[in-house]
Amino acid sequence: MSATPGQFLKTVRERLHVGLREVQEASAIIASEEANENFYVSAARLTQIENEASMPSVFKLFTLCSVYGLDLHDVLSKYGVDANRTHSYETRFLPEATRTLSAEIHGSTEMVTVPVRLDPTFRLETTQLINRAVALWGEIPAAFLLRCNPRHHTYGFVGLTDRTMFPLLRPGSLVMIDPHRRRIQQNGWKNEFERPVYFLEFRDGYRCAWCQVDGSRLTLIPHPISNLPVQSFSLASEVDVLGQVVGVAMRLTPPNGPTPERAPGLPEPRGSAK
Repeated sequence: MSATPGQFLKTVRERLHVGLREVQEASAIIASEEANENFYVSAARLTQIENEASMPSVFKLFTLCSVYGLDLHDVLSKYGVDANRTHSYETRFLPEATRTLSAEIHGSTEMVTVPVRLDPTFRLETTQLINRAVALWGEIPAAFLLRCNPRHHTYGFVGLTDRTMFPLLRPGSLVMIDPHRRRIQQNGWKNEFERPVYFLEFRDGYRCAWCQVDGSRLTLIPHPISNLPVQSFSLASEVDVLGQVVGVAMRLTPPNGPTPERAPGLPEPRGSAK
């Protein structure tokens, strides 16, 4: 039988050889410095928290975590409150409202897999799969990276010379590919932003593009502004659909472009150093 949250806190306190009165005295200091008596934890209340099914307030949990050196979000999770779960709900409610969303991951135990070393043959000029270009994957705390899991998705890099979907997908973009969405969607979109983009593998490399299928032929459709030609390929022997692009990370300015304060024709900001 697993320990209750209260039993966990009691075990931590006893391991630190801290008495009930010592915690009470420390909490009085925290309450005084925070100017809020809710941070105060009496010896009697601590005994109740440790031995009964009693949920302490977030103020008292703050105090106990401060005294014991615990992570507040880890302790909250023991009471059934996982702060990271807010990410699964934050886009489900008030979808019509434009707002900021938190991307912070709490807790010290969450780990994600990230590329540690790239294959030396990786070339920035060409479009290719990140998964195949990574020579070594490793794990780091999730606080360093959000929602990157090569076990569930494939990741691609749009080459610096690949302007097939420019400006929708700029050269140098990182794209997330869903390998379960390989069937070309022929209709159902209202504009170019809703039209599915697919990541394709050819004999000599990769491309990101809109697609149309007619029998055994796949038509690769570049963005009109790219000025590249429409091309047709055999699905049986010339092209393989690796999946649909479901996410993208890209710069809105060229990597080596001028910064706003250096951009030609712009006045120098007031108060700037000469």
